[in-house]
Amino acid sequence: QVQLVESGGGLVQAGGSLRLSCAASGRIFAINAMGWYRQAPGKQRELVAIITSPGNTDYADFVEGRFTISRDNAKNTVYLQMNNLKPEDTALYYCNADIITVASRGPYWGQGTQVTVSS
Repeated sequence: QVQLVESGGGLVQAGGSLRLSCAASGRIFAINAMGWYRQAPGKQRELVAIITSPGNTDYADFVEGRFTISRDNAKNTVYLQMNNLKPEDTALYYCNADIITVASRGPYWGQGTQVTVSS
């Protein structure tokens, strides 16, 4: 069984930084794209950033150069470095990955990690 486990969320003041991590485990044959999404209370889940297996990246417009997504394929782990955080970045952040096992193919979701930015 495949699991995605996020870590690194927390409470930070505006202008601060956090680094989120998401590790995939289980009987994984390969992982294609990995990404981060977020959902604030009363809002729909939205894409934050995505990274392909070769390392191509794409970001939501609201990121404005503040976040960097990266991955370590040897560790099946994706990271999100978030700098210059704003109160509007407060949300539950979810990891997503397109995972291929011997029996099936993703997508798989993590349980979410809370990011709270105070003003």
